[in-house]
Formats: sequence, structure tokens, C-alpha cells
Amino acid sequence: MNGNITGIPRVPGGFSEIRDLPEVDTPGMIEVDRLMMEDYRISLFQMMENAGRCLAILARAAFLKGSARGKRVAVLAGSGGNGGGALVAGRRLATWGASVQVVPAQQPEAMADVPRRQLEILHGLCGATSAGDDGLYQPFDVILDGLIGYSLSGAPAGRAAELIGWANGNAAPVIALDVPSDFDATGGRVFEPAIRAAATPTIALPKTGLRDPAHRDHVGALYCADISVPPDLYRRLSPPLTAPPFFAEGDIVRVA
Repeated sequence: MNGNITGIPRVPGGFSEIRDLPEVDTPGMIEVDRLMMEDYRISLFQMMENAGRCLAILARAAFLKGSARGKRVAVLAGSGGNGGGALVAGRRLATWGASVQVVPAQQPEAMADVPRRQLEILHGLCGATSAGDDGLYQPFDVILDGLIGYSLSGAPAGRAAELIGWANGNAAPVIALDVPSDFDATGGRVFEPAIRAAATPTIALPKTGLRDPAHRDHVGALYCADISVPPDLYRRLSPPLTAPPFFAEGDIVRVA
């Protein structure tokens, strides 16, 4: 592995590009989250804020021509951490001038505490509205996928499956936070239906299988997004991983 990231090339959007990063599976990412909260005292709310900010920055730079002003954004929000991160991104884009429609996969009371709080903040601060089915027929400039994260346990059903089908049939590009909804980060496989993303900003390190060419139609362009995981944390995993300080030049890097 090349730990020297000085002078690495730039890709569209102005992001650095890096190769040879290790991958992390679902148990490894669960341990990353645990260590972040228990040992490093970095809360889930803070990690969610960082992930959502990176998602918003990528959406603006790579898919909204550098400006969110006047753009229409749909936020597909599940009940867990990915939904919360997508809601943070929607809030950031709304404060940058976008018109944001939240498309929840469940009622607010069915959401975990932290993402539900993010939904309340988004509605309260930015005037974003939650869209029913009628709201899905308007044109969008970009769709943010926060339906299902790395803790996937099987193929989706119900409202989540319906929204995946809607997103895949929409003309707007889809950006999937961390993993495309219905991607199994442990087995490196895709269930159906699954999001077909134009880009995936994965959190911290690439998840197992995201770089497999067979999944390119689902993953799209792969990026890593910084949620402030200290590099030495990866050496505490089992098995330990070694990663350079690859966010030294920015909070988002393109994974080659």
C-alpha cells in the first residue's frame, strides 16, 4: 500500500483520487462505530452530521454543477443511520438554496431516535416537506438514497422496495450514502431490488465488494467520505487494517 498521498491526481469535482485502500465488512464497521462512540467519544450524531455534510458536498460538486440554488432534491430516508445522514445532506442542501422533498420509508415514530431528530431539525430549520406519492411525480435534479445501510439482512420489501423501484426509474441521478440500498456489505453481493446509483460516497473505508466490477451499475463512481475516524482505530480491528491519512487533502476522495 502506498501511504504517500502527496500529489495524487484530481478527478471531476476537484476531488483527490486514491488506490489500494483496505475494505471493511459489516462486523468491522459495527466495531468502528462502537470504538468511535465508546473509546473516542465521537457520538453517532456527530458521525451522522459528518456523513451528511460529505454527501451534500458531493451532490453539489458533482451533480448540481457547483450550486444547489434552485435545484430540486429528493431525500429517500430509512429508519436508521443512513436515513439520518441523508436527512443531514438534505438540510445542508436546503440551506444552500435547494428545494428539498423528504420521501420517508416509514412513519417518524418508526425511526431510531437520532435519525428522527434529524428529520425534526430538517423540517424545523429549512421548511423541507415530506412527500407522499403525489410528490414523487415532480422532476428532481438529484435523489439521495438513505434507505438501507450496511446492516442489511435481506432483500427489501414494502415501502423501501417501492422507493428503490421509483428511484431506479427516475431520470435524476441517484447518490447512495455508504452503500446502495440492498447491497450486502458482508458478502459483497446485491439483493433485488437494489438502487442503481450514479455515485456512492462510502463512509470511512470501502465496504466489502463495492469495487467489484460486477456491481458497477449499482455503485457508480465510488468515493470515500470522512466522518473523522482516526487512522489508528483501524489497527484495533480484528483483523487489523492499515490505512494512510487519505483525507489529508479533503473530506471526500475518489476511489480508483
